[in-house]
Amino acid sequence: MKYSSIGDKLFIINRKNFVSRIKPSSIALFNANDEFVRSGDQNFTFKQNPDFFYLTGIDQEQSVLLLFPDCPNPAYKEVLFLRQTNEHIAVWEGNKYTKEEARKVSGIQQIYWLQDFDAILHSIIHYADHIYINTNENDRYVHTVPYRDLRILADLRSKYPLHHYERAAPILRDLRPVKSAVEVELTRKACTITKDAFVRVLKFVKPGVAEYEIEAEIIHEFIRQRATGHAYSPIIASGKNATILHYNDNNQICKDGEVILFDFGAEYANYNADLSRSVPVNGRFTPRQRQVYDAVLRVMRQATQMLVAGTVWNDYHDEVGKIMTSELIELGLLKRHEVDKQDAKMPLYKKYFMHGTSHHLGLDVHDYASRYKPFEVGNILTCEPGIYIPEEGLGIRLENDILITENGNIDLMADIPLEAAEIEEIMNS
Repeated sequence: MKYSSIGDKLFIINRKNFVSRIKPSSIALFNANDEFVRSGDQNFTFKQNPDFFYLTGIDQEQSVLLLFPDCPNPAYKEVLFLRQTNEHIAVWEGNKYTKEEARKVSGIQQIYWLQDFDAILHSIIHYADHIYINTNENDRYVHTVPYRDLRILADLRSKYPLHHYERAAPILRDLRPVKSAVEVELTRKACTITKDAFVRVLKFVKPGVAEYEIEAEIIHEFIRQRATGHAYSPIIASGKNATILHYNDNNQICKDGEVILFDFGAEYANYNADLSRSVPVNGRFTPRQRQVYDAVLRVMRQATQMLVAGTVWNDYHDEVGKIMTSELIELGLLKRHEVDKQDAKMPLYKKYFMHGTSHHLGLDVHDYASRYKPFEVGNILTCEPGIYIPEEGLGIRLENDILITENGNIDLMADIPLEAAEIEEIMNS
């Protein structure tokens, strides 16, 4: 792995928390992600299933975790199955976990090769009443191709039809959003790398550079600091491209007088940062650009104050919408008398600010969490208001990552340049 060792404590605690919530006499099975074909003889770079990583720390394909705390055979209460390496794999693919390495990473003592999985599972499964299977219940995800967990579920149902099948996902939906101290530090590391990449591009941007050249500067800094790479496809959107929310082409020339909207973040040890900034190509905002920029910044600061334990998701977004509406009126983009008559279900501000203000952040950039549960201590959320004005070819979005604590919140990106004057100063230094 590129990143430094995390140690096993995080994963031991995560497993303990998970099994404390399952029913008596239960087996839980977790699978590593599939490997996906890229071309005739290549796979895409492997990305671990976040739930599997959360419970094991194992960052390798073709792996299975079995948890059976009530197993009558003590040897099989907690078992990790790995792909057995050999000389051929070592030559062509490089190092795979040895059993001892896997013990050190995960804290799991019983390690077997994957070829033993079926026999061991069959020897103990009849002593369990319930089988927990981990499926992807992120409400942003819709699958069209059955992934490994679904295939395993279908196979188990055919072999063991009278067991009671349970969902692991609701338990993880409660556990994963509350970050431990180790997870917070890994996220901080991702944020620090992201900061360095942003400062690097501030000194690089000038009229005539291409969006893809800026992207190259970002990934250079990420890899140089042992990040895995991008947390998500980076957005480097100059001029009117900034009004396209998920612009990823990054192939245009940045022109004098335009603003570039950046949205990128580093992934470190599978934990993610998520940053948005908007900067003038020539190093100076025009009066109108600065006016819109400062409006977004005011919304961001007020929204950040609401990210505290007990805040309810929908109420929060409604309040941010009211704040944004006032700013849009001051910018001349909305008329107060029209706002007074608007349909509450289709507020007018959404013409210029059409996405949500915050999302949970963690092993997934849009982390797995309930949108109906009040925010809790330990949550990390983004705060990312924006104003997009297609008729002016201008899009401004600002985003930081916020940790909720017992005493309010902490901005994990507080040291990343945000004020317009500071950005101009760096760009012109």
